[in-house]
Amino acid sequence: MTVLDEKGELTSSPSEEVNPLQVQEWAYIRHQVTSLAVTLEKMRLAEYIAYLNRPGRLIWINFVVGLVRGLGTALGAGFLAGVAYFLLKRIVILNLPVIGGLIAELSKYVHQP
Repeated sequence: MTVLDEKGELTSSPSEEVNPLQVQEWAYIRHQVTSLAVTLEKMRLAEYIAYLNRPGRLIWINFVVGLVRGLGTALGAGFLAGVAYFLLKRIVILNLPVIGGLIAELSKYVHQP
């Protein structure tokens, strides 16, 4: 009978002959199982499953992430609009004929209460 010893090597009883192909197959299977275990550890699959098993925490974290994304979007859009307005005001100062008039009108609308 062929069995695995403590080192993970195949051993057999003296009366049974070990086929080299079987040894290679067992080594390949052992390598694949080890590789799968390492991959699952890298993926932190157990932590992910524990995360999914607590729906309250899942909802709370998604809610907070949504708030942060919304805040980031609003701040980013406000910053970009401010930079664009600043650049457009600088163009008005250059007194370009067509663009300057349009930007001056835009500036009037921005400053209206």
